Amino acid sequence: MSRTILITGASSGLGEGMAREFAAKGNHLALSARRIERLEALREELKAKHPDITIGVRALDVNNHQQVSDVFRAFRDEFGQLDRIIVNAGIGKGQPLGTGRFDANFQTAETNFVAALAQIESAMEIFRAQNHGHLVAVSSVTAVRGMPGNVTTYAATKAGLAALCEGLRVELKKRRSPIRVTTLYPGYIRTEINEKVKNTPFIVDAQTGCRAMVRAIESGKAECFVPGWPWTPIGFIVRRLPESVLAKLF
Repeated sequence: MSRTILITGASSGLGEGMAREFAAKGNHLALSARRIERLEALREELKAKHPDITIGVRALDVNNHQQVSDVFRAFRDEFGQLDRIIVNAGIGKGQPLGTGRFDANFQTAETNFVAALAQIESAMEIFRAQNHGHLVAVSSVTAVRGMPGNVTTYAATKAGLAALCEGLRVELKKRRSPIRVTTLYPGYIRTEINEKVKNTPFIVDAQTGCRAMVRAIESGKAECFVPGWPWTPIGFIVRRLPESVLAKLF
């Protein structure tokens, strides 16, 4: 059964890769990002390969919170309903705390958490009105523990996003709502966001990583490390390591 899937940050990286995978499965797509020209090129590419699907594209800066609400509602009106919304847009900036780069850390916190909150608010408004929907948030394997150096703020934002989704799942279960919430914890997947990062163990290419993400999303599970191997056992272990061991490893 085809679904209508909204993906933010769809002009590159994981968002672009997931769009390709979902299109190949016959799903209709609502794609948003700041770079509208890249979205339009992606739409043309996917329509040529999959002429039976409908693809809408809209420019969106997720740090413009009113625009988030406007774009999500516009897509809902365009397609009639939204079955799945993937909160994917994010950045990988960050510097060690206290080194004079509050600007980089603030931008990371604003985009990865506050803007994600705005997206979740807008998604849930639509889903509550529909009384159905599947919210997916792209966190990170770094969310399982506090991380040092350049990753400290990034990891904290992704941990906050995961906690936000867990709290929402608890609320929805209390209300016996049919709305589902999935949190993804990707390991290292080669994209623009990490192409300059040197320490990337077990990294996989974008196609492999995005296929794993789509499989995890469609499993319907509440939380998934992707790819499952080796990141599920790594996540389990890292959550339990003493801080002294973390300091040596990271």
